[in-house]
Amino acid sequence: MIDQRLTPYAPYAATLLRLSLGTMWITHALLKLLVFSIAGFEAFLASHGMPTFIAWPVVLLELAGGALILAGWHGRIASLLLLPIMAGAMSAHIGNGWVFSNANGGWEYPLFLIAMSVVHGLLGDGAFALRPAAAALPVRLKTA
Repeated sequence: MIDQRLTPYAPYAATLLRLSLGTMWITHALLKLLVFSIAGFEAFLASHGMPTFIAWPVVLLELAGGALILAGWHGRIASLLLLPIMAGAMSAHIGNGWVFSNANGGWEYPLFLIAMSVVHGLLGDGAFALRPAAAALPVRLKTA
């Protein structure tokens, strides 16, 4: 149930989600680029049986998607289009346990990014977005 007394503030809550999520997608990309390096990320992908040629596209898509989400420019669509990337990340970390500080990282961070990306896709970009949320998706969802 949504507290109807607080609905005037919902656009600001969606904005907070959008800004946080966009920042997290960008930092996820920068971790690969600046800490592990592309060569290190390629080695990680290879160790999990994934093709190494996706290293640059993944980093660039995470950076671009995060920037679109931050700006609120087709942000909902960007959140949903990034889901396969994070599903791949979660599959790589699923065997490492719950905590991301475990050796090779756990699966809770990828799962959280998946969940928040779905929430953003459903909820919208909120206030101060460059493109209004209603125009971002071709289908309007009915609300209860």
